[in-house]
Amino acid sequence: METQVFIRGKFAEFYQENAAYIEAPPSIEQREFGFLIFKENVMVRHKGFAAQEELVSFIKETVPAHAYYSTAYYEMPEEKMEEKGWSGADIYFDIDADHIPTSCNKIHDTWTCKNNSCSFEGRGIAPEQCPVCGGRSFNERTWPCEVCLEAAKLEMTKLVGILTEEFGFSSAEVKVSFSGHRGYHVQVENEAVRALDSFARKEIVDYVTGVGLETTFHGVEETRSKRPRIVSGPGLDEFGWRGRIVTGLHEFLSTVTKEELEITGLNKKAIDRIIENRDVIYRSWEKGGPWGLIPSLGADEWKTIIKKGLESQSVKVDTVVTTDIHRLIRLPNSLHGKTGLLKVSFLANEAEKFDPLKSGVAFKKGEATIYVDEAPEFRLGDRRFGPFKKQRVELPMAAALFLLCKDAAKVVD
Repeated sequence: METQVFIRGKFAEFYQENAAYIEAPPSIEQREFGFLIFKENVMVRHKGFAAQEELVSFIKETVPAHAYYSTAYYEMPEEKMEEKGWSGADIYFDIDADHIPTSCNKIHDTWTCKNNSCSFEGRGIAPEQCPVCGGRSFNERTWPCEVCLEAAKLEMTKLVGILTEEFGFSSAEVKVSFSGHRGYHVQVENEAVRALDSFARKEIVDYVTGVGLETTFHGVEETRSKRPRIVSGPGLDEFGWRGRIVTGLHEFLSTVTKEELEITGLNKKAIDRIIENRDVIYRSWEKGGPWGLIPSLGADEWKTIIKKGLESQSVKVDTVVTTDIHRLIRLPNSLHGKTGLLKVSFLANEAEKFDPLKSGVAFKKGEATIYVDEAPEFRLGDRRFGPFKKQRVELPMAAALFLLCKDAAKVVD
């Protein structure tokens, strides 16, 4: 309780000075707002505000651990869900490192079986069931680091490219932000998409993730009536998924090992031909691709390889978030209760130089003495901290709050 009081007190100080910088959404009077309150640890929903000033005053008064607003537009946002009068919603994508396989999660992420008689611990992504007791419920602790945040940024950049280049949205309509924890948010505010229902949004999700992609409809085909077999396919410079199929295949074949090809299930002859002709295949893209370069590779074999290449071209998003037409999302420039970092908006064309672990730092003054149970090495701003294990340390306020919010430490003074 002392730790929660301390965190809330620091959040209160921050909001007293900075709440005016919170970005109110367009058409604020049509939005529902929700807040997770520290003291009661309950979610307060169905709140509405007529202007930003009212929103700011409420946040200063209540000091929430998390502050959200709806992607949806309502006629009466403070009513019960069935009585709100839904009139549309922005399209919203959540890209989180939790959905992206990275090498770092085995270093800094941990899980513990919730079965009190077991409490088995492990590192990385939690398994479907506990290897000791078979339980399926876990306490998970995940940490943001440069590696997983960079992986999430790559997915965000791919998504923005698809939305602007293939869906035709302008850069002004596509807004991006750091979530304040382990990922990025991408939002499309456009009158033309507001009325789309969940099924239509699922089609958009399927497109950006490449679900159900049939290569035959994208130019990969074989003329079986002729000998030798003639395989044709798209070119490297083609539009949409046709071009991305080739790009993914191009990248995959340029680095693939024999062992990785064996995992795909290709026969030994095909694998040997690919490895022996790797350089020739790689250069052949300049002349239209290697589709007929290796006689032993038919359309089915190419499709098998293409599936591996598509992994680098599809975007890894939380599909539930995008299809939910009533979703609550975090307010820009508000604090994330699990890290003490800010949700920060930035221009998509500045993504390469954007540093979330620097721009997201909210607390830049003061220090605190805390007792850390266990924490991996982490960076905030230009400084690195840890690793820590069962020790008392004095840290800058941002680092101390980060560990306190992650429930990895307790307040000493």
